[in-house]
Amino acid sequence: MGSKVTKSEQEWRDQLTPEQYAVARQHGTEPPFTGAYHDSKEDGVYRCVCCDAKLFDASTKFDSGTGWPSFYTPADPANVTEKSDSSMSMRRTEVLCSNCDAHLGHLFPDGPPPTGQRYCINSAALTLDTNRP
Repeated sequence: MGSKVTKSEQEWRDQLTPEQYAVARQHGTEPPFTGAYHDSKEDGVYRCVCCDAKLFDASTKFDSGTGWPSFYTPADPANVTEKSDSSMSMRRTEVLCSNCDAHLGHLFPDGPPPTGQRYCINSAALTLDTNRP
C-alpha cells in the first residue's frame, strides 16, 4: 500500500467511533456476537477501518461459532502482521494491519482446510467493501 500510515491519537479519535478506536488503536475486543460482521454472508472485501488496506476476502470467511468474523487466510498476506501476544495470561498470536498497526484480532490454529488457520477478527476493525476491486 505504500508508506506506513501514522496519525496522532487525536487524529485517530477524530476519525474512528469510540468502539473502533478502543478495538483498533487500544487493542480492545468487542463482545462476541455483537459485531456487524460476525454473521454477515455478504460478498466483498474486508478492509481496515483505519487505513482502508485490503485485509480479508469474504470468500475465505467461515462460521467458527465464536461470535467474531473468522477467515482462514488474509486477502493479501503483506497487509497482515502477526505478533506474539502474552496479555491476559495467555499465549496468542495478535493480528495487526501492516499498513497502520491497527489491532484486528488474533490468529488460532483451529481453522478449516485448506490452511487450518482461524483469523478471529473484530468487526469494529473492519469495513466491508461490496464493490470488489
